[in-house]
Amino acid sequence: MIEDPDLQTLALFDDLPVPQEASVASAVELLAASEIEDGHGAVYTRPEVVEFILDLVGYTDGVALHRCRLLEPSFGAGDFLRPVLRRLLTAWRRDGGSVADLQQALVAFELHRETFEATRSALIAELVDEGFTSAEADTLTASWLRQGDFLLADVGSPFDFVVGNPPYVRQELIPTPLLREYRRRFRTLYDRADLYVPFIERSLSLLKQGGSQGFICADRWMKNRYGGPLRAFIDGGFHLRIFVDMVGTQPFMREVATYPAITVISRQHGGPTATAHRPILTHEFLSSLARDLANGGDSEHVKVLAKVTGGDAPWLLDAADQMAVIRRLEAELPTLEEAGCKVGIGVATGADKAFIGEFSALDVEADRKLPLVTTKDIQSGEVEWKGNGVINPFEDTGGLVDLTKYPRLAAYLERNRTLIQKRHCAQKAPANWYRTIDRITPALARKPKLLIPDIKGEAHIVFEPGNLYPHHNLYFVVSDSWDLRALQAVLLSSIARLFISTYSTKMRGGFLRFQAQYLRRIRVPQWAHVPPEMRAKLVEAGESRSRLRCDEVVFDLYHLNAAERAALGGNGG
Repeated sequence: MIEDPDLQTLALFDDLPVPQEASVASAVELLAASEIEDGHGAVYTRPEVVEFILDLVGYTDGVALHRCRLLEPSFGAGDFLRPVLRRLLTAWRRDGGSVADLQQALVAFELHRETFEATRSALIAELVDEGFTSAEADTLTASWLRQGDFLLADVGSPFDFVVGNPPYVRQELIPTPLLREYRRRFRTLYDRADLYVPFIERSLSLLKQGGSQGFICADRWMKNRYGGPLRAFIDGGFHLRIFVDMVGTQPFMREVATYPAITVISRQHGGPTATAHRPILTHEFLSSLARDLANGGDSEHVKVLAKVTGGDAPWLLDAADQMAVIRRLEAELPTLEEAGCKVGIGVATGADKAFIGEFSALDVEADRKLPLVTTKDIQSGEVEWKGNGVINPFEDTGGLVDLTKYPRLAAYLERNRTLIQKRHCAQKAPANWYRTIDRITPALARKPKLLIPDIKGEAHIVFEPGNLYPHHNLYFVVSDSWDLRALQAVLLSSIARLFISTYSTKMRGGFLRFQAQYLRRIRVPQWAHVPPEMRAKLVEAGESRSRLRCDEVVFDLYHLNAAERAALGGNGG
């Protein structure tokens, strides 16, 4: 079952033949000539943010920049190139030297041909304004700027600095032969990883020892499953020196639906990470913040975390006192599923209009439909069933039913055949055209369960006594050991929210993803280890659905001390 489009495996590419070079070249040319802005990932960065990133990596006027090498792997309209050029020329003029001294100082790539030519012309004009002859400007830009695919190009010797805003391109927009070639070259292009992931991998690979990469891009890879290989790659030979959360700050020239962060990663042994969150986007504030982050100590706007990276594990970049609670509980307690609970997601049909309808009106045999619970049925915090049902084409043993034995079901499916057969799963296996994407197991409907919508600002945990089958927009928890009303109290508490907010990706407006992969990270004691008196308190708290009451009882269950309670926003006394 696909739980999140970010986590899907792009299976349709798995059995395609490896393309010939001509196919890859044609795909590159297609992107280079694209007239669709999203096709080449054009999202431009505000000038004050660019200056901030250059300060963070140490590309400053006080350094002999003309004796260093800087790489910009996707220069677009030149948002980074222009301030880089100003700083480079300031250092070069201060120290003296020839035009030839500048030729090796900068390498910059742009795939999109029209963008490349426009930016090159603008850079030549800027160099002429700075006093260079037209011939010198042509020579320098010819040395610096390269039109082509950074991920496939022969880049040359390593770099002291890599900076930029790598392209935002979904895999669906990449021609198939080129995607296959990227996957062959880059181990971090895993699952549905965006194109910026291999850009980060290759850029880091091109750093000199002690060199630094400063990128602004989406933060999804830092916690999502598809970022695991990249996180492991970084932990194996690099140091996350600086992290700046930019969500809600509008760091780009236009509003985009992304969750940006700035990372500075150096090729050196690991160490602590200086972090800042949602800075004010003025030159004055960012200049001051860059100095504080470089100093490597705690300040009003900077917090230093001791150990952020660890193999392919999600990066924990939140408050240190909350991380201490997480680490203690992870060391002492089992996960939710290790404690005898199962986390799952409801049924996806691929054609809800055909498979789902008013239960009483679904014209099939009685044992071929189940009452269905959706998010609309649990908005109040209790189940208020609206009367929908779902068609069940599966035998209890797991295979599809023989339609000759169910004439009403066969007739119903035939009436809806056109819609049902449009689905990818039906086209892939025509003989099984009438299956739902997920197998339906009727026993789940009869089992008491906790229901949890995916995206919420706060935990929304609803007890369902065992009458309804969950829809795919609901996660569920069942258990043969834990009392579910008691577990409801735990999942409604600040303990559960701490785990979810730490490990999940954030959404606009502060909403969290209550997905199975994050729910499974919650730690709980074994039910057998919970004393009878505490069990009764947990059940009462769960039934009350009061966050304050749940916190009061659950904090005692987890033996939180005063400092830990304060870290979670509770009573520290």
